[in-house]
Amino acid sequence: MLFSFRKKDPEGHEILDWASEFERSEDRRKFFLMVARALVNCIREFALDLTELDSAKFKEDLSGLAETLGGDEKLSRLQARLKNHTEAIGAFARRQKGYLSDRETEFKDIIDILSKAMAAVDSENREYNRSILEQSRHLEEVTRLDDIKRLKRALLREAEQLRQAVRQKESRDLAKIEKLSHKVSALNRELESARTESERDSLTGICNRRAFDRYLAELITRNTLQARPFALLMIDIDNFKRINDAYGHLAGDRVLVTLVNKFRQSVRGQDLLARYGGEEFAILLLGASLRNAIKKSQQICESIASTRYVLEGMPAWEALTITVSIGVSAWCTGDTEATLVSRADKALYAAKGAGKNRAVSEKEIA
Repeated sequence: MLFSFRKKDPEGHEILDWASEFERSEDRRKFFLMVARALVNCIREFALDLTELDSAKFKEDLSGLAETLGGDEKLSRLQARLKNHTEAIGAFARRQKGYLSDRETEFKDIIDILSKAMAAVDSENREYNRSILEQSRHLEEVTRLDDIKRLKRALLREAEQLRQAVRQKESRDLAKIEKLSHKVSALNRELESARTESERDSLTGICNRRAFDRYLAELITRNTLQARPFALLMIDIDNFKRINDAYGHLAGDRVLVTLVNKFRQSVRGQDLLARYGGEEFAILLLGASLRNAIKKSQQICESIASTRYVLEGMPAWEALTITVSIGVSAWCTGDTEATLVSRADKALYAAKGAGKNRAVSEKEIA
């Protein structure tokens, strides 16, 4: 093995400069760690936000991997964890590629339908034009008649044939338009369904982060024209990792679904409930002031904490007590999506730091 750093002892023999070599190795370790984390984050950014692919869980796992790389776990565990994630990344990439391929096929079908419809209409028009031209030649021949009675009968006959040609053309066009309309309507329903699914959290059935971001942006845009109050609740389940570690991820998923049902009891039809990511949720309360939002948040905290939760297969005496922490902000003139969410996030962190199981207003940390 060759080393770059050597010194000589008093007798002139070369010795290793272990301190310099260790420092060099440590610098290289930090560099490779930075590169590994950067690559993981690049993969995370390239993953599309699609409910069908469970992208939120995939990105959450990648974030956990990035944090793990800098930990103190044994090398064997890190290698096993990296192998599992490598397989998961490959599987996700294949699913995403397949999904995009399917969407491409669907759009090609749409183009094909419209192209065929246009070709059919063009063909019908050419046939119609030939029919009209033929009728015009007949009329031209009629004008050469000298007998007024024969001329009148011929004109009436040609006029009737023209009307019949027009009626047939209208009938064919109507049938074509109706058929095309049915196909377009079916495609619109499929696209609307796909959009709805892409904005729905696959586990809990509520809106996902994508739907939340779009709805919040629309609210703020509308408020630049006509100000209407609304408030934001950022909710985080306390000590959720302990539940996953103690009972497994399936049990954790059941807890998320159960709490979402509890949240639904506290919101109105006009409000928006969304899974913001992992065990974090967001509620947009339309027409609510900061004071009303704090009151609602406290009711949610009390409702969650006062309920005992029994997982499947768990004896009643082991029932769980679950709590949530909530940060609350309210829209102000000049707010953007980022500023409103940032204030709610800071209030949420303050609630966590103050002992959890509580709601904290943005004004309490101002």
